[in-house]
Amino acid sequence: MSTAKIPPKLLPWFEARKRYRLTHAQIHMARELGLNPRKFGSLANHRQEPWKAPLPQFIEQIYFKRFGVDRPAQVLSLEEVVSRQHAKKERKREAKEVNTVPPQGVSGADESQ
Repeated sequence: MSTAKIPPKLLPWFEARKRYRLTHAQIHMARELGLNPRKFGSLANHRQEPWKAPLPQFIEQIYFKRFGVDRPAQVLSLEEVVSRQHAKKERKREAKEVNTVPPQGVSGADESQ
């Protein structure tokens, strides 16, 4: 991954992806569904509660039920999301610098008179 710092908002998603062995597509689907990654533990106990589907299958089932498609059209990994956020922030910072720098040689009074 690049040198971009991971936003605290996305840290639980990185941890959930690693802990529950989810793919980039499954994480993308869960984020679109608005699931809370901190609550995955109660959803992922299919061994103790056999009537529950494993977490990856559960995410895919409810995604299909809500959106009517098996997978999102474009899947972004968390690393891509972080790099896009960082690039957007840099563009905004550069635009702000360009807009706040006063033009050179312009004073408050008109010198031609």
